Amino acid sequence: MTRSGAADSTRDRILAAATDEFARHGIAGARVDRIAKSARTSKERVYAYFRSKEDLYRVVRAQELSAVAEATRMDPTDLPGYAGRIHDYFAAHPDRYRLMAWGQLELGGAEGPDDDPIRTTIAHKVDQVRRAQASGHLDPSWDPLDILVLLNQIATSWADQPDLAAALPASERAAYLAARRAGVVAAAQRLFPRNGQG
Repeated sequence: MTRSGAADSTRDRILAAATDEFARHGIAGARVDRIAKSARTSKERVYAYFRSKEDLYRVVRAQELSAVAEATRMDPTDLPGYAGRIHDYFAAHPDRYRLMAWGQLELGGAEGPDDDPIRTTIAHKVDQVRRAQASGHLDPSWDPLDILVLLNQIATSWADQPDLAAALPASERAAYLAARRAGVVAAAQRLFPRNGQG
């Protein structure tokens, strides 16, 4: 293995360990020594790659944001379908929902860099929604940011309720999740009909 390959492997191990640590404990509760131990490296090595725990979290969050975008792919002409895909992703990965939620709770008011992935992603989606409104696919009376926030709240409404599904017998969980998904899609369809169709 090349020196560069070894360095990339260490960084990848740190990011994998940090993803798990932040999902479990949040930013304030995460410990760099636990991340280092899980990544089979030293705290000093972690700080050689990342300036601070918050910097490490932001890199982890950016990776997760990219994974969510890849898995859900927003189509502004079919926002109900998009809401269903978001629901599916976080139903399958509740730890990833917690990971993102910790950032909103703990860094929500903190000033991030201008090229922050969350800001960049939101700006891109707002632009997509505006274009869909201009072409008649979405009701133009909605503010694009309102559309995105409401849609996200609907799509993730069950993501922070894992105990409800866990309390059910295993044989009933699939039907329960399917019904929740249908509710998410129906709610999104009422507000933001596919292709402007009511």
